[in-house]
Amino acid sequence: MHELTATRAGRVSARSNRKVSWDIVRTGCVVLVMLYHATHMSRVTHPELSPRGLVFPYQVGASMLLVISAYFAAATIGRGSVWRYWWKRMARLVPPFVGAVLVIWLVLRFLRPPSWVEPSGRDLADHLLMLWNWKPLDYAFLDGSHWTVPLQLMGFSFAAALYSTRWGHGTKLPWVLWAAVLLPLAQWHLRISGAPETYRMLVDGFGAHRWHLFVAGVAIWMVATGRLSRAHFALLLASCMFAQVMHNFVRTPEGVLDCDWGSTAGVCLGLLVLTLVACGPDWKLPPQLARGVTWFAGISYGVFLSHQTIGYILLHYLDTNGVPPLLQTTAMLVTGTAVGWALTKVVERPAHDFLLRLYDRLAARQRG
Repeated sequence: MHELTATRAGRVSARSNRKVSWDIVRTGCVVLVMLYHATHMSRVTHPELSPRGLVFPYQVGASMLLVISAYFAAATIGRGSVWRYWWKRMARLVPPFVGAVLVIWLVLRFLRPPSWVEPSGRDLADHLLMLWNWKPLDYAFLDGSHWTVPLQLMGFSFAAALYSTRWGHGTKLPWVLWAAVLLPLAQWHLRISGAPETYRMLVDGFGAHRWHLFVAGVAIWMVATGRLSRAHFALLLASCMFAQVMHNFVRTPEGVLDCDWGSTAGVCLGLLVLTLVACGPDWKLPPQLARGVTWFAGISYGVFLSHQTIGYILLHYLDTNGVPPLLQTTAMLVTGTAVGWALTKVVERPAHDFLLRLYDRLAARQRG
């Protein structure tokens, strides 16, 4: 979700060199995710909750975070060893995911509402193995927000493997990007028409219908660094937008094709905003506000991982005690931020620092 260096000094240096505008858009995306879950998906998942006065029903934030991840993957992969790059990304993503899942499982076990199903040890193992990414009807989510994690892990792994070949550089890379957009589009009719389960499992498991989001992030980096002409970029970005339109089409039980145009428009607008951030000047904020935004961006992955299910439990208890929906939403956002900060402080940064030091020691021994 985010790119921060391992040590405190490194983090300060990274923040001083990176545009504050990236922290702004990252913060905005995570807040949109939280609002989407607190005001819309909460009632979709738990219809017993009172109607929300403020509703944000568009799935935009998580998709944009994938684009941002791809942008920074492209921007950082050339810095040092490709193996160190891959290890650093795994060290950043996996430990907080494991920590968040354990916390969520414990909260569900001991603090869930009486009407909720008690999660088993098998549910915990299945979620840690991300089996829901392949067969969501057979393996339940402990937290629905986590659908982006395996896509990021696969995306970073593919980026490292691709960068190790001639197809990850120069004039060959655009061909890979075009293939990643056009191949899923060519299979759209098969996917939307009720494909065999094995086909669905592989296509959805590898996230083929969302590859265009990664392509958009890499393309934005390429045009911002002069590696792609503006005309070529415009055509490629337009193709990514079209792929997002097709991705958001679903077939209703009556057999009618329907599209979530609001979410589609939000993602397309977001791609334009990210292009402006990458290619334009930094956005200026008052110093105190800039520090707050940068702080939140630094804990954004922890917030993303931990806010949804714990937040739904909080909403349930607040709702049954007559707390107004707007205050419920506010409480979920504040609680998600607090838990995300704790996860970042206790798990994410220490684990990342330890694993990166471990890699460097082992690499030094191998060289020696």
